[in-house]
Formats: sequence, structure tokens, C-alpha cells
Amino acid sequence: MPISRRQLAASLLAAMHIAERHVIAAFVADVATQPAPNPFPQTSAGAVRQVWRQRAAEFRSFAIEAAGLTCLLATVSDLSVDEELMQEILRAGPYTANVFHRGDGCRIVGAVLYGKPGVGLPVIFASKPRREVLRPRLDHLRTAGQLDLFG
Repeated sequence: MPISRRQLAASLLAAMHIAERHVIAAFVADVATQPAPNPFPQTSAGAVRQVWRQRAAEFRSFAIEAAGLTCLLATVSDLSVDEELMQEILRAGPYTANVFHRGDGCRIVGAVLYGKPGVGLPVIFASKPRREVLRPRLDHLRTAGQLDLFG
């Protein structure tokens, strides 16, 4: 049974060991992000370690920005090389996210979000809490400094 983007995003937010989890989770949750063809959904920690160390070198060479790569490499280097992992691949425009979990979509091992060469990471705008949206904007009163009684 495939794992929903919503579940992956929630699991990413709970993965405290991933420094850029908020950016990656927002990308995964975005409506434009869709699952991509995944020729090798089942993999191992050893394979992930080998592939992503190579990609890290390629990313540096081609000036490709990536979020989560350092955390992924740190985590898989602590795992047994034969530990089974599942990979989810998601894309939107020039961006790709690879998410690795232990098979249930909940226990995230690591995730990497990257773009094409020369393309920066997507800008993710955090949604405002509902009470902020409902509160009237008084910025014009705060920035005026002095009331204009004759205007």
C-alpha cells in the first residue's frame, strides 16, 4: 500500500534528527509535488550510503543545493549495511525529494531535497496560524509614529 504525501510530511516533521525537516516536509506536502517513478523502492542502508556519498560529491561539483543530505549521511553511517530501507521519490518542477524509511512510512531514516544545477532550493512559505490571519492588521498604526490630526 503506497504511503500518502500527507503521512510522509507528518513523519518528516517528527524526524527531529533531520535539520531541514520543515523545508522537506513542506515540499512533500505541496499539491504540486507528485510521486515519481521509483525503480528501486526497496534498498539497504549500505546502498543508500554509497549512492548518496557519490551524489554529495556530484552536488558539490555541479553546485547543486541540497537539504537533508548531511543528516542522511550521518544517519546511514550508523546503520548496519544490510538494514532494509524503503525509498520514496517525489518531484515537482526542477526539484526532487528522496525519503528513506523503515518500511512503514513513519520511521524516517533520512530525506534529501535537491534541484537541478544552478537552481536554488524552493522557497517555502510557512502558513500563518489561524488566529494571526483572523487578527486585524494594525501595521499602519504602528509604523505611522505620529497621528496626523490635520490630514
